[in-house]
Amino acid sequence: MGSEEAQMGRGAKTLLSPAGITARVRSFLLDRSDASIAQRMAGAAFLIRVLSAGIAYVSQVLMARWMGGSEFGIYVSVWVWVLLIGHLANAGFASAAQRFVPVYAERGDQDGLRGFLGGGRRLGVIIATAVAVIGLVILWQFGHLLTGAMVMPLALAALCLPMFVLTDIQDGIARSWNWTDLALGPPYLIRPVILLGCMAAGHVAGFASTAVTAMACAVVATWLAAMIQFVLLNRRLAVKVAAGPGRAEPMFWLKTSLPIFLVETFYLALTYTDVILLKYLRGPEEVAVYWAAVKTLALVAFVYFAVAAAAAHRFSEYHVAGDRQKLADFLRASIRWTFFPSLAATILILALGKPFLMMFGPDYVKGYPAMFVVSVGLLARAAVGPVERLLTMSGHQTACALIYGVAFAVAVILCLLLIPPLGMMGAAIATAVALTLESVLLIWVTTARLGLSARFWAKPAVA
Repeated sequence: MGSEEAQMGRGAKTLLSPAGITARVRSFLLDRSDASIAQRMAGAAFLIRVLSAGIAYVSQVLMARWMGGSEFGIYVSVWVWVLLIGHLANAGFASAAQRFVPVYAERGDQDGLRGFLGGGRRLGVIIATAVAVIGLVILWQFGHLLTGAMVMPLALAALCLPMFVLTDIQDGIARSWNWTDLALGPPYLIRPVILLGCMAAGHVAGFASTAVTAMACAVVATWLAAMIQFVLLNRRLAVKVAAGPGRAEPMFWLKTSLPIFLVETFYLALTYTDVILLKYLRGPEEVAVYWAAVKTLALVAFVYFAVAAAAAHRFSEYHVAGDRQKLADFLRASIRWTFFPSLAATILILALGKPFLMMFGPDYVKGYPAMFVVSVGLLARAAVGPVERLLTMSGHQTACALIYGVAFAVAVILCLLLIPPLGMMGAAIATAVALTLESVLLIWVTTARLGLSARFWAKPAVA
């Protein structure tokens, strides 16, 4: 017994030694199993989002101090519209790319693959440009109904849309080949750095730090980031995909992507309903405080985002191949990867919430109680992992859209009822309730439609 204990002790010391740790890290990095690749991809996505959050946090703290609460609140409100409409104006192509690329590759259909890689991006930009033109026409006709401070920022926001959508679609294409750096680097690192650089240059040069200035900088940042990503993606695709003719199938692409578009419409509407309704029911100053509180919790959402970024095309591959065991195991694994890091991040952020909010200014500490409420909804979503990606990639996007539609309706009703008397706390309660309802319904549909268990505490057996 003593000999066995001694051997175990030596084994533990070996594992914890620098050489042992190095060996395990090397083994993990060289492991080509689907689970290891997905974990590395999720880890890279998380690190990029954390770094992006740091850049964005510094940017928003500086912009809040340079611009003041009212102008910063207007900028935040307008940028939320860019995020909302921009993610919708791709007509579902960004997520659908993670279905098309694996399907074309699985079938060996190189013509179809080449056709989508070029034609899908062009069609997405055309749709986004049409949406931008329609938005400018509406603004021209009905802009007098808005406050004067909103008109020019909204006009500049429309100019962001074509390149914002191009970035989104290229993001989906890059994820399908596990190119996390190329998928997320331009929108989450390059774009905010350019935005901050432009704002800092304008501030030093003596330009007024207004919402108009901020949106003009956002236009420059969005276009430059999209063009950089376009060039880099084309270089990698030239190595991965052989040159040859492409077959365009726009009607097939639209037929597949439009149900996904409905899913994303309700998802994004649910994401930004609280901020938009808070702006119009309470005013820009309270939006600025609430936005700062919500963005402070971004680390929790980043975990979910990172795992979803790594999981979607895997769900598509396993579904197309008909491998239910791998699908079930990968689902459980992805939920584990989402929930436990999200729980740890929530505890850490809530513990440090007040110092983070103080960086924006003393008034922003008023948003601290709302952070606790919103975190309940975020943990509920983390507890089910990226199951909506599974439903979307396996052909159940209509059921998924209905779930998000119900959750969105609940969020709107609760916001309208709770924001007038409770302000930002009402918005936080509405969001938490809607996210919890969404999570319960997603698990129910996943079990009923696919017969897959979401018991993440069961040890997954992904190869």
